[in-house]
Amino acid sequence: MKKLSFLAGKWSGDGTVARGRGDALKLRQSENVEYKLDGLVMLVEGTGRDAAGQIVFRALATISYDDASKTYHFRAFNEGGYLDAELKVVGNGFEWGYTGGPLKVANKMQIDAKGAWVETTESVYGNNPPQRSVEMTLQRQP
Repeated sequence: MKKLSFLAGKWSGDGTVARGRGDALKLRQSENVEYKLDGLVMLVEGTGRDAAGQIVFRALATISYDDASKTYHFRAFNEGGYLDAELKVVGNGFEWGYTGGPLKVANKMQIDAKGAWVETTESVYGNNPPQRSVEMTLQRQP
């Protein structure tokens, strides 16, 4: 779990979320990331607010490491549902994704050269081209 120490802390910045057809939702995203249970689990709580300050997005995720399989597990809860995925630590970032029928989702996050949390999610439905569904750039907060 120490490989993920670069995530711990409070982050906020701008993001865009595409929800179905129509305009993308612009939001002010915050992420609060902290270790729990003496470092056994990492808790990630995300909140997105619109220009009026109203909450329009909430998610809660846990990241844990399985010593037996030597894999990280990502479980995220949002809008009444959840997903389980393997999380891969890649440099100063991570990747996770899943497939559900004809839908494939790929999420990538990296800490860039300026120290910002840069995250994107792309979705592919069937043979259609990839669609960017999430983009956010967050700065570490004091």
